[in-house]
Amino acid sequence: MTSEQRRSSCMAAQKINEAHEHIAKAEKCLKTSLTKWKPDFDSAASEYAKAAVCFKNAKQYEQAKDAYLKEAEYHTENKTLFHAAKAIEQAGMMMKEQKKMPEAIQYIEKACMMYMENGTPDTAAMALDRAGKLIEPLNLEKAVDLYQKAAGVFENEDRLRQAVELLGKASRLLVRLKRLDEAATALQKEKNMYKEIENFPMCFKKTTAQVLVHLHRGDYVAADKCVRESYSLPGYSGSEDCVAMETLLQGFDEQDEDQVYRVCNSPLLKYMDNDYAKLAISLKVPGGGGKKKKAAAAPQGGSSGAPAAAEDEDDEYEGGLC
Repeated sequence: MTSEQRRSSCMAAQKINEAHEHIAKAEKCLKTSLTKWKPDFDSAASEYAKAAVCFKNAKQYEQAKDAYLKEAEYHTENKTLFHAAKAIEQAGMMMKEQKKMPEAIQYIEKACMMYMENGTPDTAAMALDRAGKLIEPLNLEKAVDLYQKAAGVFENEDRLRQAVELLGKASRLLVRLKRLDEAATALQKEKNMYKEIENFPMCFKKTTAQVLVHLHRGDYVAADKCVRESYSLPGYSGSEDCVAMETLLQGFDEQDEDQVYRVCNSPLLKYMDNDYAKLAISLKVPGGGGKKKKAAAAPQGGSSGAPAAAEDEDDEYEGGLC
């Protein structure tokens, strides 16, 4: 063992001893006598909070979690629900340190319910957002649920800017999960919110995302309707987004694969959020077999290699999200 490791081990042992001292003080606060009729829940909660921090610093995360739960218990007894919720959220973070994500999320969701009961919905929504970020790498479905719940809380508080940001996270994950019907509904809700807060450029982007989702769903009529409805948005008609979607829909309607390919591989679509960019790149005209018009019109064994190269590039995305 190196000197650094010995020093770290000694510090951890010291912190664990301190934690047990705080627990002993907490238990003393809870005792009653002839002159002390009621337990001192506030002081007991404070001592357990100090014990939890000591355990956490010593990397004893399971013991830290237990101490935070004890802190929450005595805050609840003392009718200080906000502090109880904070302690339960911290217990969740100790489970996260142990890579026990489902348990971590359970504690954080419980804390969020307590925040709501305490009349602090903003804190609840932010905690749900944090929980979504924690679970997203492991469970996309649960992350969608948490982001949507957080958005709902912000929406109820008329904090639409925060709500729409969280809805956007949920929409992107729904696309990644190929739950395109739900993604279409979520995108419409996003667009309505952006319209309400008068962020029209974002409405344009959401229209583009809607068109891509609807075309992947095989619903050309819905895609066309999204563009037509957006003509009422200030500045949309004639905008880069509008022209691109009109060109895409025209190419789709006429089964002009070359036109569809050009739009879907334009910088406007390729540099969207990654999940939507993948939708664009993998979009195919129904019944086209993945070949563009120009390639189909070329003479057999044609002298130019360019169409064949383009066809190969298409094949890279065969079997995409469609």
